[in-house]
Amino acid sequence: QVQLAESGGGLVQPGGSLRLSCATSGSIFNITFMGWFRQAPGKQRELVAAAPSSSNPYYAASVKGRSTISRDYARNTVFLQMDSLKPEDTAVYYCNAVGTVIAGTPFNSWGQGTQVTVSS
Repeated sequence: QVQLAESGGGLVQPGGSLRLSCATSGSIFNITFMGWFRQAPGKQRELVAAAPSSSNPYYAASVKGRSTISRDYARNTVFLQMDSLKPEDTAVYYCNAVGTVIAGTPFNSWGQGTQVTVSS
């Protein structure tokens, strides 16, 4: 079983920055997709940024130009650098990873979420 653990959330003032991290654990053979989603109160979970293994990163229009997703392939870790944060970025941010474990079984795992609050 593959587990994900996010860190780096918190309270930040508008215009500030945060760097989210997502570490993986388990018998991972390969990861084909890692991404960050967020869910604000009363809203559906939405994709914020994605880092597929075989294509260019994707960013939602709402964060494009203000966020950078990156992966450490050796450590199966993904990061999300968020700059110029706005109050509307306030949400619980979830990490997602898709791939296969050593036994060949596919996995699609989620982290427990980390709260990001942008407020003065």
